[in-house]
Parts: sequence; C-alpha cells; structure tokens
Amino acid sequence: MMGSETDLSAPLVVGFGVTGQAVTRALIAHGVTPTVIDDQPSDAAVTAAAAVGVELISGPSPEQVQALVASCSVLLPTPGLPDHHVAVASARLGGRAIRSEFDLARLWDDRPIVAITGTNGKTTVTMLVTEALERSGIHALAVGNTDLPLVEALVDETVRVFVVEASSFRLGHTGCFTPAVATWLNLAPDHLDSHGSAEAYETAKAALWRDLGLDSIAIANIDDPTVMRHLPIANTSTFGLEAGEWHISNGHLVGPLGAVVAVADLQRRQPHDLANAAAIAATASAAGATLEAIAATLIAFVGLEHRVQRVGEWDGVAWYNDSKATVPHATLAAVGGFESVVLIAGGRNKGLDLSGLRSAVPPVRAVVATGDAADEIVAAFDGLVEVRRAASMADAVDAAAELALSGDAVVLSPSCTSYDWYANYGERGHDFMRLVNERHGS
Repeated sequence: MMGSETDLSAPLVVGFGVTGQAVTRALIAHGVTPTVIDDQPSDAAVTAAAAVGVELISGPSPEQVQALVASCSVLLPTPGLPDHHVAVASARLGGRAIRSEFDLARLWDDRPIVAITGTNGKTTVTMLVTEALERSGIHALAVGNTDLPLVEALVDETVRVFVVEASSFRLGHTGCFTPAVATWLNLAPDHLDSHGSAEAYETAKAALWRDLGLDSIAIANIDDPTVMRHLPIANTSTFGLEAGEWHISNGHLVGPLGAVVAVADLQRRQPHDLANAAAIAATASAAGATLEAIAATLIAFVGLEHRVQRVGEWDGVAWYNDSKATVPHATLAAVGGFESVVLIAGGRNKGLDLSGLRSAVPPVRAVVATGDAADEIVAAFDGLVEVRRAASMADAVDAAAELALSGDAVVLSPSCTSYDWYANYGERGHDFMRLVNERHGS
C-alpha cells in the first residue's frame, strides 16, 4: 500500500455491482464523478449507471484499462476483483493508489467501527454483535460484506456504531483501516483464485490489525496459531473454546468478570457455535454491550440460513443445509459436531486443496460427490468411505437418502462454490431444502 491518503480528484471504479454502485453514488454525493468500468456489466448495472448519470465503460480492452489506470488518481476495485486483473496489476506496476470503501468511510466519517474478519463465521458474529449492541441501547448497523456496503450506510446519522464484516477483498485493498474493535476469528486457505496464494490471502486478512489506533482493541482466536502470530502487543483480548479471556468452562461461557450464559441455554451448541459465542461476547463487550444483552442475544439465536441449518428429520435421519461452507475448513467445522454423517460435497473449487477433507472421517461415513469438483471429492475420500457421484442436486439427495441410516445426519457442506450449478450458495441451499422436503412430503 502507498500510505493512507486518498486522492479523489480522478477516481476509477472497477466493477459495477452492489459495492461499485454504492461507492459511485457516495462519490457523486461528495462532488466527485468517477470513471466506471465493468468487464461484463449486468442489465441492472447499466440501468443503475444511467440513473446516477455516469458513463459505464463496458468490456474495455486491456489497453483501455491500462490507459484509464494511468490517468486515474486512485483505483477503487469491486470486492473480489482478482489481484491478477489488468486494472489491479497496472495500478501496482504504475504506482497508482488502490483503495476500498473502508478508506472512503474513514475520509468521510469518524463514528466507531467494529470490524470482524475470518475465513468462517464472520457473518454470524457480525449479525449477533450488532444485535447485542442494539439490545444494549446502542444503535448499530451490520455493513460491509453484506447487502449494505459501509459507504452507503454512512448516510444514516442515527447509527452510533458500524459493525463491519471485513472480507479479505476489502481489507487487501485498504490503505488505512482503524477500527475501534477488530476481531479475527480464524484463518484457513480461501479465495486463492483471487489472491493468488495463501500468503497473499493471509496478508490481506492481517491488514485488519495493521493500522490500529492507540485506543483500538484487537481480539483474537487463541486456538488459531496463525491469527495469534499477527496479534499486536498492546490492547488485546482473546477468546477460544477452553482458553482465552472468553471461553467455555464448567458448562458456561465465561469472561473476565465470570459466567455470561449457560451452554445448556443456547440453541446452537456445536464446537464452532461455542467458539463463535465466545467471539461474539468478547467483541460485543469491547464495543460497549452489556453482559445481559450478550446473553439474551446468544440464547435467542437459532442460526442463519445455509449455515448448518436444520431442514428436518425423517426416519431417524436429520438433514442439514450448510451451503455457505465453500472451503474445507468450514466443512470440517460443520461435520465435527455430529456423530455420524453422510456428506454431500462438491461444486466448483476455487483453487483449494480438498485432500484435507480426509480428516473428516470419522464422523463422515459416506459421501456424495457433486459438480465440477466431483473427481477431487472422490479422490479425497478414496479408500476411506463409500463415495457416490451425483449428476444433479436431486441425484445427490436421492443418493444420500439411500446411504443414510437411522442416527445419521445428512449434511450438504460443499467445500466449494456453487457456480457450476447455481448462481450463489443461497440458491444452492434453497434447492437442496426444497428437494429434501419434497422427498419427504413436507
């Protein structure tokens, strides 16, 4: 990165999706009209560009992109734009600043930010920290890697705290990020197709703590050695399952001041749920939430869609939709909470090594392999358990039903993206649930 200043005299927005549109509207509201390009804009993007009065350059050639980058003051890439994209590569080669919406928010607003990153769990933690703050009488808003970009949320002057789900894409392109509370949940290989290497992905995540202020609090998962390696020296807090300032002990989630809530009172009690609960308590408390509000939030939580979401139980077999699990680390966390699992996995791999899924045996005792990565799934479990291939989600549900025995959990936890068969993981999860319910007459 090239320092923390952001020159907005001639910004170039690359990618005109949800965040690109929000950034463009925010720039215009601040008196700056950016140049906007998109490799393959949707019809909705074209309409949105016309509505705000900017020219959308569609599908520019590499030479055009290079020229536009050379004449811009700052590059504002859409989250997820690969590091090898010609715009990013040209900016780095030519010394042009690359910034994210986080930099714009820092430039325009000084309200406190609570930032949460991690390979897995950040959406859940973000939503529940926000709820705990609201229950404490502190108006908070969940933003960032959600349907609401941070720069768009700034217009709401009633918000006292922004709780930001901070993806590696945004962090990696941020010049200076100074959240008041910054929580790092975990790290496992992900998005290597965009970042290029595990090292680059880790570096992007570590930007969460790179520029913390003297009064900022860094909160870390004590059970993750990679996260702990990056932890700053001062103003820190830790959480974990059995260690850290916030952890599980004697059937309770406890913090520095004692017990917060009984595990038996929680509706989500798998190991990853309890780790998330400790992270939520640590983060929300640091941000000003009361322990009573934290406990009430955790007790009321039944789970988010597509995250080990219970679909139903028939003939002693429980079915779960964990479509959000697009990396092996998430799948291992999901199946680890069950005694016996029929796993449905596969989709489009994003450059990750799937062989680590072998460690899911046990509790996995049978596997249904799907999608573009079916061969990799088969190879991962070869010789360990029975594996069947499925040509569609309907086939996968049928195969899993044939393999399942009473007492099993059938878990759709793909370890891969959905982009071979579906537009997104939500569409995949909904289709899975529909097929399961139709099969069982629900």
